[in-house]
Amino acid sequence: MRTSFFSALIFASVSFFVSCNNSTTSAGSEHDSSATSSQLKEDNITYSGDNTTMNSYVVYNDSVQGKRPAVLVVPEWWGLNDYPKMRARELAQLGYVAMAVDMYGKGQIATDPQEAGKLAGAFYQDPQLTKARFDAALNKLKTYPQVDTNNIAAIGYCYGGFVVLTNALLGDPLKGVVAFHGGIPNVKPEKNLLKAKILALHGEADTLVKPEAVQHFKHEMDSIGADCTVKIYPNAKHAFTNPASDSVGNKFHFGIGYNAEADKQSWEAMKDFLQKLFGK
Repeated sequence: MRTSFFSALIFASVSFFVSCNNSTTSAGSEHDSSATSSQLKEDNITYSGDNTTMNSYVVYNDSVQGKRPAVLVVPEWWGLNDYPKMRARELAQLGYVAMAVDMYGKGQIATDPQEAGKLAGAFYQDPQLTKARFDAALNKLKTYPQVDTNNIAAIGYCYGGFVVLTNALLGDPLKGVVAFHGGIPNVKPEKNLLKAKILALHGEADTLVKPEAVQHFKHEMDSIGADCTVKIYPNAKHAFTNPASDSVGNKFHFGIGYNAEADKQSWEAMKDFLQKLFGK
């Protein structure tokens, strides 16, 4: 199944969710959500992988002792700008070690859809490239002494949602992934490879999605017994979690937009998912 940036996941209405088989539940673990900005340790890091130099961003609560779960944050197709770093800081305030990932290498950031499409396009066409760049970040994150290497998840936005889903389906050792208005992977799910639980969050008013691709993805996940939950939010367009989406969509004349309520509800859904994922 071939996909593009405009592919995404399945929708219904906010009053219910679709489960690609039954989701399991477990006792949630408690994370410190009281960290202040002064308690956050921020590292701009450089590492190599796939013959490329990556410049990513790691943040965690420096006042907490011992190991804790970690979450990788994969950006939209714009690259590692301020938005994924902000999300990483929010995760750090919840008690996780968070890493905002440079997928393009050398900290490249796109300033228009044409440039973003060119940068992201190589990854949509080559799942192994996606895996190599993501795995380089994952392996770097595991070197932090604060990280519980048995408890790592990933979240992604738009293109980043495609990335985390792709790596989950290719068998990366992740406890779970969350895709916010994310693209559909172009790899066929295999039961013996998938280790991660999946939460996919999307907007009902997303006009950049092909419903037939969405349904195909759901059916494929059903067919392998995946622990996959899809939630959708009414009146929410593509990129509904990013407050900059309205201005960017107006500037470049394509259908993205911010929805504060869907942003809030999807973040709460992610928080609940992670707490259960890393439960005691």
